[in-house]
Formats: sequence, structure tokens, C-alpha cells
Amino acid sequence: MLKTTSSSLLLVMLFTFMSGDSSFAQEDPELKIGGALRFNYNLSSWKDGQKDRGGDFGYDMFRVNVNGSYQGIYIDAEYRLYSRSFGGGFLKQGWLGYRFNEKEEIQVGLTQVPFGIQQYNSHNWFFNLTYYFGLEDDHDMGVKYVHIDDKFEYNLAFFKNAEELRFGGTSEVSPDRYSYDVVGRNKEVNQFNGKLIYKFGDSIKNRLGTSVQYGGLYNLDTEKTGTHYGLALHYEMFYKNWNVKLQAMNIDHDPENLPGESREIIKMGAYGFPYEVASDFNIYTIAISKSIPVELGPISNIQFYNDFGYQDKKVDNFEDSFMNVTGMLITVGQVYTYVDYAAGYNQSWLGGNFVDDFSTGNPDAKWEARFNINIGYYF
Repeated sequence: MLKTTSSSLLLVMLFTFMSGDSSFAQEDPELKIGGALRFNYNLSSWKDGQKDRGGDFGYDMFRVNVNGSYQGIYIDAEYRLYSRSFGGGFLKQGWLGYRFNEKEEIQVGLTQVPFGIQQYNSHNWFFNLTYYFGLEDDHDMGVKYVHIDDKFEYNLAFFKNAEELRFGGTSEVSPDRYSYDVVGRNKEVNQFNGKLIYKFGDSIKNRLGTSVQYGGLYNLDTEKTGTHYGLALHYEMFYKNWNVKLQAMNIDHDPENLPGESREIIKMGAYGFPYEVASDFNIYTIAISKSIPVELGPISNIQFYNDFGYQDKKVDNFEDSFMNVTGMLITVGQVYTYVDYAAGYNQSWLGGNFVDDFSTGNPDAKWEARFNINIGYYF
């Protein structure tokens, strides 16, 4: 029943996309190409060899952005190229859109999942803890309707699946991707999303919202479909050069694994690496920033920030995870430099054993930190 309903909805939304009001169409085609080149320096507390060398400096990422439009239909695509050890090249996002009018549009393809604060729930280069569970700047394959007016914003979306790179009947999801998705023997399928934001205030601008998502988890071994859902409450405030982001999420996964396999742990992956994540958890984040316009030689702006995240795992004997990033973003023309001090406790990318920090965790873990400078030229 879920399969039939979801396929019918996809067809209806695609028909609506193709038969929109042509009065909002443009006559002349447009095409813009941009991108970025980034380099990265890091010094990590848990890497003795790196500390002896005084850190490492090297290539981070090269990307190409394409934006085009014609007759009201437009394209938005971004392809990224990392080193082979970080997944190599992959599409971050890529979708076709149609604007019905100044308030409504529809997007089809690899588009951002409308869940939580967007585009980012953070200010730093590392993102917030939500990113590492596919809950920040996530992109999946589907159809999304967007409405934006002066008081309200709302999104409705259906995602057939996450990025699919292997089309075999029993092929596992590849971890070579930008945003985190369920990998291993379970695959995200037929996900529905809804998001509502109420905007209010004049001198202090506020965005108060809620998001919900519900979908299936198809198991390649049992050929049965489990479920997953998420509920989020979020608030964002803008006052002069201040920005505050507050968010709370309840996340639950219920896979239909083989008998004897734990349902308390799922696998997620991105950048070429999978790791374990607790199936059920709450996550709380707070992010604060202050931008200061300056005239220091070529420097035009410095943004200071602190972003904090806490994963509260629902299994009592799992050790919780924490992350905090303090830093600043320095703007010099088209060059943006993030200077971050990122600290983590049971955080796979910050000093853990990587495999199970976000699932069972380690009660004997200690806080580890990474000093990081990311320099990017954006064009």
C-alpha cells in the first residue's frame, strides 16, 4: 500500500511540474557557472605523528556549480571532487525546478530534504552534530514543493530514496556521497517530509518552525520494509549582526533486520566511510554567531561563532556524544577562511575509533580536539 501510494504521488507531482502556468516563464536562456577551490590545514590532539610535524596542510575540495534557466524551468547542480580517500567525486545536489509564481515552486531530483534549520544548522566548517546523522544539509532523490511568503514558509516533499549509485537488486548503498544516509543492509525508501515556518518581528527577525519526516527502511536480507521517522522543533533569530539557532530533534529507526541482528544500531555513511549510529536518539543543538564589518587591509568582515551539539542516545548503556566548535570566518573578497577549534566526545571524526562512537560509544573516552583552517576561493 505504501509503495502504490508513494508512486502515485510522485506521478501527480511530476505532472503538476510539467503543466505549470507558463505565464511566469522567461524567454531567454541563462547559464551561470561557478565553483570553489579549498585547502585545509589541521592539527589533531589524537594524532601523535601529526603533532610532531606541526600539523598537515593539503588539498580539500574542488567544486563546480551550474545554474541555468529557460522558459521558467531551471537547473541547480553542484559536483564536488575530493581525494579518493574521501569518496572521490560525487554530486552534492542536482535538480530541475519550476516557479509557478513568486511564492511557489517545485523541485525534482537530488534536492535538499526539508527538515530542521536550513540551509545550515551551524556557522563553522565542520557543521553541527546534526550533519553526521543526515539531519543537516541532507539531499535525497525526490520531488519537493516550496511555498514562501512574508509570514509563512512551508515545504512538502516525497523522496523515493537517497542518492542511488548502484542499481543492482541487492546492492548496498554506496558511502561515496556528500550527506549522510543509511547504508549497509538497509536502504532509505519512500520518505515523506513536511516543514512549516512562521516568521515574525521587525528589528528582531524570528523564524519558528517544526519539521516531520516518515519513511521506510528496506532490508536487503529479509526483503521487508521497516520504518524511520523524525520530528524537529527549531527557532532562528536575527538581530543586527547576531544570529542564534536553536533546535531539538527526536529520531527513531526501526529496521527489519535478520533474526539475531541488533535493531538498536544502524549504519550510516558519507565521504567513502560507513560507521554505526544509535537507531534511536534525541539531539539538541545551539549555534550563535556575531558578524563584525571591518577594514583591516583586504579583510571586510569577521564572523565569530560557537556551535554546540548533544546526541542523547535512548539506550541506557550507550554513551552519549558531544561536539563543540568555536571559531571565526574571515572574508577577503571571494576568499573565505574558517579558523576552527573543534572538540568532540565520542565523535567519530574527532578522535574516536570511528566505528561505534555514535552508537555504543566508549565510557572511557575523553574529549579530543582539532585545530583547523580551511581556505576557500569561491567564484
